[in-house]
Amino acid sequence: MLRNETTGGFLMLLAAAAALLWANVGSDSYSTVITTTVGPESLHLDLDLATWAADGLLAVFFLVAGLELKREIVVGSLRRPSEAIMPIVAAVCGMVGPILVYVVINAIGDGTMQGWAVPTATDIAFALAVLAVIGSRLPTALRAFLLTLAVVDDLLAIMIIAVFFTTGLEIWPLLAAAAILAVYYVLQRLNVSAWWLYVPMGLLCWVLMHESGVHATVVGVAFGLLTRAHHHEGEHEAPAERVEHRVRPYSAVICVPIFALFAAGVTISGEALVDVFTEPVALGVTLGLVLGKAFGIFGGTALMARFTRAELNPDLSWSDVFGLSAIAGIGFTVSLLIGELAFHDDPATAELVKTAVLVGSVLAALLAVVVLGRRNATYRRISEEEKRDVDQDGIPDIYQTDEP
Repeated sequence: MLRNETTGGFLMLLAAAAALLWANVGSDSYSTVITTTVGPESLHLDLDLATWAADGLLAVFFLVAGLELKREIVVGSLRRPSEAIMPIVAAVCGMVGPILVYVVINAIGDGTMQGWAVPTATDIAFALAVLAVIGSRLPTALRAFLLTLAVVDDLLAIMIIAVFFTTGLEIWPLLAAAAILAVYYVLQRLNVSAWWLYVPMGLLCWVLMHESGVHATVVGVAFGLLTRAHHHEGEHEAPAERVEHRVRPYSAVICVPIFALFAAGVTISGEALVDVFTEPVALGVTLGLVLGKAFGIFGGTALMARFTRAELNPDLSWSDVFGLSAIAGIGFTVSLLIGELAFHDDPATAELVKTAVLVGSVLAALLAVVVLGRRNATYRRISEEEKRDVDQDGIPDIYQTDEP
């Protein structure tokens, strides 16, 4: 149950709701808690709890994402280019679309380009949870398409964080972290399966990456991508499969909900909601998630099908694809993280961006519920009609004949 995406998404939703309630009812206690500093100052790890959640706990989340991506590349849908190209292009277009929407709105409204990356990410846990709740009759190909798209989206988001939100790069800690990753790669190829060795290596690599100035969550996806995903003879599970199976519950039940609790607590007021639709930065984030994602993914997929040999899965309709494009606009976890990184020096704008991410994610979810809810009803009706066409012996009417 704890490994189920629906469970993780539900817990994340509860944590976000609790954060909103706490921040709006609990006076100053919420800000006091999340700004409480914990950690050794000598190692430059005297971080507040919100930073520990964003830099530390989300590293576990990205470890799971890296493991999932590695398995998809080696033994999954990304292994065959002919099947992978469509969701990969959709993921890229699903990041370009929100950027264009944000840039246009802020150029017209004389806003700032500082938050261009905020609406680019898709929250895989929330998206799959919403899909699981409303899509009981939707084709399984839809979930596979969304999963592949979201995995590629996570990788691109990590690249954005690493490239554009690295400050004050320190070369020696970075080289030391790279050396640890190289040793881990060699140990994986030597079939070493000593968790008591890998856990300290991961923690030390995280500290060094944090010291280097690169966002420390990169360590999670790096370890995931370097973990062996091929089965060896006599091996029941490959290391990537085994580690993902064991770590996923901690990511879904502990790490991501705690991050949501410490990141989603914004003060909601009528003025704040008005600002979401009037301030260029917030409007760019909101419409980037709702419109940029939907039309970016749908447009990229349609162009691929029209001008290349890539084909849409025959089990899917274009209405299904648009619903999937809408659901990808749920950009909760990583969008909140990028918002904090982009506006760390401007707390007021950072709070407004958080509100915009929440509003945009809710609107995207509602749009997806409308579109995919109708598609789900259509598939249910088709299924019921097929059942009525089967006689008591289980033979469909189309196979019945008067001939002996």
